[in-house]
Amino acid sequence: MNCRLLYLVGQLGLGGLERQLFYLIRSMDRRRYKPVVVVWGNSSDDQYAPLIRALEVPVVLLGTRPTRLAKLRDLRSLVSDLRPEVIHSYSFYTNILAWWAARATVAIPIGSVRGNWDVGKMMERLCGRWPPGQIYNSFRAEQEAKHSTTIFRPRRIYVVTNGIDLDRFSPRPYPDRGYILAVGSLFRVKRWDRLLRAVVYLAGKGLELEVRHAGSGPLREELEAMVAELHVEHMFRFLGNRHDIPDLLAGAAFLVHSAEHEGCPNAIMEAMACGRAVVATDAGDVPYLIDDGKTGFVVPKEDEAALADRIATLLNNRELCRRMGDAGRTKAEQVFGLDRLRSATFAAYQAEGWKDS
Repeated sequence: MNCRLLYLVGQLGLGGLERQLFYLIRSMDRRRYKPVVVVWGNSSDDQYAPLIRALEVPVVLLGTRPTRLAKLRDLRSLVSDLRPEVIHSYSFYTNILAWWAARATVAIPIGSVRGNWDVGKMMERLCGRWPPGQIYNSFRAEQEAKHSTTIFRPRRIYVVTNGIDLDRFSPRPYPDRGYILAVGSLFRVKRWDRLLRAVVYLAGKGLELEVRHAGSGPLREELEAMVAELHVEHMFRFLGNRHDIPDLLAGAAFLVHSAEHEGCPNAIMEAMACGRAVVATDAGDVPYLIDDGKTGFVVPKEDEAALADRIATLLNNRELCRRMGDAGRTKAEQVFGLDRLRSATFAAYQAEGWKDS
C-alpha cells in the first residue's frame, strides 16, 4: 500500500467534518495522491467508511486495538510503512497524534480546528498548539485564536471554509406552501429550544406553520418532551437521521438554524445551494455565509424575539423567500464549490513545505 496523503480522523459517522473529508478525497486525483484514511476511534456508526472505500481509498481502523498505547504503536508503524508526505489530522482531538506520528519522518503534519476555538483542558491545549500549522474551517475561530494571549495556539493558521456538492445540492421548484426545515445534531450547543419557543410564539400570533427537523442526538427525548409540554406536536416533527437532505430542502420554504456555537455550518451552505433562504443566529461563520437581508437573515444569538420576527417575515412573504433563495444559489456557485475546497487545502499543504510533484 502506497500513500502520499494520510488523513487521521476520530470517526467517520454522519457528521459535517466527515462529509468534508469525503468531499475532499472525492475531488482529488486519487491515483496521483494515493490518500489513505486512518480512523482513531471505535465508533460503530462509521457511515462514511464504505463511501470512502467505494472511492478505492483504504480505510484503516485503529479503534479495534485494546489500548491507546497499542493504537499509538500501530499508527507509528503505519506511518513508517506508508511514508506519507502529509499527515492531515481532520479532527481536532487527533491533532497531537498527527504531530507525534510525523516526528522523525519526512511527513508534514497538519492539524484542524473545525468549529469554535476553545483550548481549556490540557488535551485541548496540546491539540491547539501542535502541529504548528493548522487548517481552520472558520474565520471566527481564526480571529479567536489570533486574539488569544495563550501560548497554546498554532504558529500558522490557514482558513479553508467548507465546500458543497453543487450538483447534488441544486435548486428545485419552489413549493406552493412548504415547511420550515431545520438540520443538525440534537446537542445542546445547537439550541433547538430557541426554535421551539419561536414556534410557540408565532402560533400564538395565529400563524400556521410546520417545522421538520432532520438529525439525531442525545437530546431527542428531552426536546420531544418539550414539544409535548408546549402543545406543538402538530407543528414540530423530528425525522431522525436522513440521507435525503436535498429532497427535504426541495419541500421546504426556508431553513432555520439556531445554534449557540458553530464553525462553518454545512446545513446553511446546503440550503443556499438548493436555492432556499435561511434564518440563522450569528454563531461562527454564519455572518460570512449569509448576506443579511439578501440571502437570508442573521440575528443575534440571544435575541429570540428577532429570530421569531424574521421567521414570520418569510412566512408572510414567499416572494422574498424566492428572491433570497435565488441569491443564495448564486453565492453558493461563486464560493462553495469543491474545487475551491481542494485547491485551498492543497495550498495550505504547500505553504507548510509540501512539494506537489
